[in-house]
Amino acid sequence: MENHTRPRALLRPDGTPVRVLVVDDEDDLTEVLSRALRHEGWQVRTAADGAGALAAARSLRPDAVVLDWMLPDMDGLRVLRELRALLPEVCVLFLTARDAVEDRIAGITAGGDDYVTKPFSLEEVLARLRGLLRRAGMTGSPGGSLLVAGDLVMDEEAREVTRGGTVVELSRTEFELLRFLMRNPRRVLSKAQILDRVWSYDFGGRAHVVELYISYLRKKIDAGRTPLIHTVRGVGYVLKPEQP
Repeated sequence: MENHTRPRALLRPDGTPVRVLVVDDEDDLTEVLSRALRHEGWQVRTAADGAGALAAARSLRPDAVVLDWMLPDMDGLRVLRELRALLPEVCVLFLTARDAVEDRIAGITAGGDDYVTKPFSLEEVLARLRGLLRRAGMTGSPGGSLLVAGDLVMDEEAREVTRGGTVVELSRTEFELLRFLMRNPRRVLSKAQILDRVWSYDFGGRAHVVELYISYLRKKIDAGRTPLIHTVRGVGYVLKPEQP
């Protein structure tokens, strides 16, 4: 029997939605991130510069801030220091195009909790935020944490996948691709949607990457079994559990 359970939404200790502030001056990136965070059930506010970020933080009192390193009016480190003075316990995830070890150390030393280097996978950002928020005391709402499609089961927290009770070893990208498919069972997902969600907001339209990773998944998930991953020609891919 098919059984699909949405992943648990993280909630604040008082049962209200997690509050996240996204700070970046790239409108397209901010929009994509905000949409993904709202899909998690979280309350989201955005800001395009440091002054706007601090004003939003005062009114929203966010639980987490996704903070770009380079902003038009001040750098992310200064914003971070002022955020920490305002909200000492807030979780801060840096977005940075700077991958030098010294920069990463500077961000963490200044009080950042974690960082993601651009271009990034949206699923990676979500995973990092979930981890930070759980450590900060956010809890899951009732409803279970497994994703289930037929005999395919994904435990998101343990990052374990089984089919028919047999463990399936997946790379990080394969895991994120399968997670996106399993969160949208019987829904046809275009290559553009998959690129946007699993890789990054400006991956350059490399549709062949999606085809390649779909083939990897099929070899691990479907080989010798009834196929779950199907191609809809000219449209995209769909995970369709077999009927009981």
